[in-house]
Amino acid sequence: MNTGFGRLPQMLGALVLGVFVACSTGVLAADDSAALAGLKEGKIAFDIHEGNPKLLLGKLNVIDETRQSLIQQGVKPHFILAFRGPATKLVQTDQEKIKPEDREMAAKVAIRIKEMSKAPGVEGFEQCAVASRTQETRTELVLPEIRVVGNGFISLMAYQARGYAYIAP
Repeated sequence: MNTGFGRLPQMLGALVLGVFVACSTGVLAADDSAALAGLKEGKIAFDIHEGNPKLLLGKLNVIDETRQSLIQQGVKPHFILAFRGPATKLVQTDQEKIKPEDREMAAKVAIRIKEMSKAPGVEGFEQCAVASRTQETRTELVLPEIRVVGNGFISLMAYQARGYAYIAP
């Protein structure tokens, strides 16, 4: 006598696979309401040290998508993007400090930073002077949208003390 229970593991497996596929393809609506419940503002200090311009541009795009998503969900973003480490060479204007094969993408990074600097919720960009020194770049050649701070670690600590979440994408 076949009760149909023999196929139960296969049916459950198909159901789990279907849910996974639906989630990974965006079929199910994104919902951050549980995490955002009661929040009016989202304060984030991003610690950015990516030295690959293509990956850096991708991270900037995801940060901006996050900003837009918060706004769409009724939460006012307050974003600080802090550059240090190898990212330092990609956010300054001395082309000699950028590998020739990276210059085109670095120009796209500069354009993206300029666009984001005008976006609601982006409070500012910072460049660590210590990183400028260790990366052998000049602080006066940092992109004009970016302010130079003495020490990026101190700046990030201060933002955290004022309630900003620390995120290192």
